[in-house]
Amino acid sequence: MARTQYAPASMYRDKTGMGVWEHRGKVAVVGIGMSPTTRRWDETAETSVAAWTLLAARNALEDAGVPGDQVDGIVTCPVGLGDRWAPRPIPEDFAKIFKLTEGDPDDGIYGVSADFLIANMPELSNVNFTMHGAVCMSNAICVAAEAVGSGLTETCLVVRGSGNLAGRYHRMPEYTAAGNAQWMGPFGPTGGAEIAWSFDEYCRKYGTNHDRMAPFVVNQKRNGLMNPDGFFAQNRAEALTVEDYLAARWVNKPMNLYDNDMPVQVCVAYLFTTPERARDMKQKPVYILNHATNRIPYRSTTYTLDEIEPAQDILAQKVYEGSGLTSSDVDIFNPYDGFTLFTQWYLEGFQWHGVKRGEAHDFYAGDITVEGPHPFSSSGGNSGSGRTRWWMHTDSIQQLQGRAGERQVRIKNGRPETAISGGPMPMGPTGGDWTVWATSPD
Repeated sequence: MARTQYAPASMYRDKTGMGVWEHRGKVAVVGIGMSPTTRRWDETAETSVAAWTLLAARNALEDAGVPGDQVDGIVTCPVGLGDRWAPRPIPEDFAKIFKLTEGDPDDGIYGVSADFLIANMPELSNVNFTMHGAVCMSNAICVAAEAVGSGLTETCLVVRGSGNLAGRYHRMPEYTAAGNAQWMGPFGPTGGAEIAWSFDEYCRKYGTNHDRMAPFVVNQKRNGLMNPDGFFAQNRAEALTVEDYLAARWVNKPMNLYDNDMPVQVCVAYLFTTPERARDMKQKPVYILNHATNRIPYRSTTYTLDEIEPAQDILAQKVYEGSGLTSSDVDIFNPYDGFTLFTQWYLEGFQWHGVKRGEAHDFYAGDITVEGPHPFSSSGGNSGSGRTRWWMHTDSIQQLQGRAGERQVRIKNGRPETAISGGPMPMGPTGGDWTVWATSPD
């Protein structure tokens, strides 16, 4: 079998003016599977990304009530969120337990490819479509939605396994000495420095300050502690206070410790299928109304607020245009928060609950709890549950299925009916991939 390739550009909806997505409501998610969540890999095969990805995939099938031989497609994001294992030798117990991917010693340790999944899950005996999404689960979801909608696969596992190896996080050579990083690296992780500088511009432009982020960040941790799959709920069930946040050390001023998510080791899987097949499955289906991609370049080595703000306007236009929704139609809004300081740019760009430019900090000062009138980022996000880049998608699905537990949002007419989730970055080559979810295909 040929090695799985990354999705071509034609799989992404990355332009304005494309109209309503032609497969709107023709793709449903029917199962969610999770692994445990830990801080780092302890270097045993049983707790590796490989083992936990297989567990998450099987849990998703069980959640939907679908046997493995009915799966005909797999979409994965095979790269991890931390450092690679190579060139260290593969651990002996790992090589004994798993069938390894030829030519890729990191597969199963750093991340998990579709090829690895098929080789190590014999029940996936009828898979005839595989594809990889780049960067993160947000991308893989877009690829899988397009694949199911266009008929390339009918019942598709969408999988992301991400490890966190012991040692300094993201200290690979390409992060410290290549390209723009040679200029940015000395000031800390490049993404953090970029966001800190742009947030400082935001504060000066709108007459606000870093301390006014406290209500949002504290609420993220509160929501995260109500997420039983999250790192903090499983390992450090301690609430964050405003005083804790304000006293935290600077990482890249004006970005402090709690403005950065914590790398963790955990895996997730979703099961996508057609609305026709979804009727026969255990869980209430959640339908995809649109997916959209935003990879707007910037002029120099980093982006500025003057570039970020119009980029979010373009993103929101793509998302709303393709789904047929407006900002007033969206019940659940789960933007990425890996750096908390950029989350308000998404909020203001999408104008959720009427928030406009420069108003996010006033909005945070109101009631943004899941019990209140503005249940912003009900997932708790990556700052509240650990760095995965997928809590926002899982929560959106669970909220619409009524399975969010303590985090369950109630609106005046009952359970929420629509949700938007996505990330990771505001612009640039990594950019963002976004999904619109709904309880009805119409």
